[in-house]
Order: sequence, then C-alpha cells, then structure tokens
Amino acid sequence: MADLNQIDLQALARGDKRSWDAFVGAAAPLINAMVRRALAPHGLGEDDVMDAAQDVFVRLCAQDFRLLKTYDPARAGLSTWLAVVARSAAIDHARRRRRPTQPIDEVPEAALGVEDRHVEKLKIPQGLLTERQTLILKYLYDEEREVADIAQLLKVDPQTVRSTQHRALVRLRAYFREGTG
Repeated sequence: MADLNQIDLQALARGDKRSWDAFVGAAAPLINAMVRRALAPHGLGEDDVMDAAQDVFVRLCAQDFRLLKTYDPARAGLSTWLAVVARSAAIDHARRRRRPTQPIDEVPEAALGVEDRHVEKLKIPQGLLTERQTLILKYLYDEEREVADIAQLLKVDPQTVRSTQHRALVRLRAYFREGTG
C-alpha cells in the first residue's frame, strides 16, 4: 500500500488506473475512519459507513476528477483535505438517511400525548410551595396562561412570575428526587 504523500496526483487526475488503485488503498483507511466518526452520532451502521465512504471516492472522480483537481497543497495536507471531504460526504449521507419529519402543528393533538382522563394529578404536599408559587404553577400549567397575562393579573413584573415558577420547580425537583413523594 502506498503512502498518500507518494501518490502522483497529476496521474491520478488524468485517470491513471495504477495511481487510482494506489490512492484508494492509501486513502481508504483514513476515509473510512472519518466517515465512521461523522456517522456515529447519527446511529448509522457499518453499511452506511461503507456507502458514505464509497460516495467520497465517487465524488473525487466525478466529472473528470473535478473535486480532486481542487486540492491545493499550499492550503492543507492531502490527508487533512480528504478528511474534510469525507466528513462532508458523511454528513450529506446522514441527511439523506434522516427520517422525514412532520411539523408539530400538523400532528393531531390526540397523537401527541395521553388523554386527560389518564393524567394523574401531581400530589404536592401542603406547605411545600408558597401560595404564590402554587397559584403561578396553576395559571401556567393547568390554565396554560402566558407569563405576561399572569403578571398583569397579579400586578407584578413578568420576571417575578418567571422567577417564582423557577423557585417552585426547584423545590418540586428536590422533593421528588428524595423519593418522599
């Protein structure tokens, strides 16, 4: 197997088979590693890694080696440049493989959650929250009011509503984390 730095890029760009074979042998481990690393967060398997790596080689030789001819040794080493090309191809591959999504506004509400009759009211011990905290949580979550509306109703600043909500949620988290609820 040849070293990447020993590949004759001019011969490669002219389509020389021997240069291409040497290039593929030298570049494949780097390209496969970069593609594997780029696809890992997307949960794609080895078949996708091989497909995306193959796509890198197709990109390099497509349109009379147009992409390969853009390599400039003054700007980066060949391995660095190939790593960037491989990562780009892998990300494109992951985007193509992504499942189609539907805007949440178009999903019927019944499909989003549990029916109200199945939702159990949270049992909060008396005295855990202040009256104001309880009232603000009731307005925010039970009545689904906006912070500005609650602030106007209670004649307080909207930031007071937000900070009261925050303190109430901190207390609830601490209480339920302890497992005493």
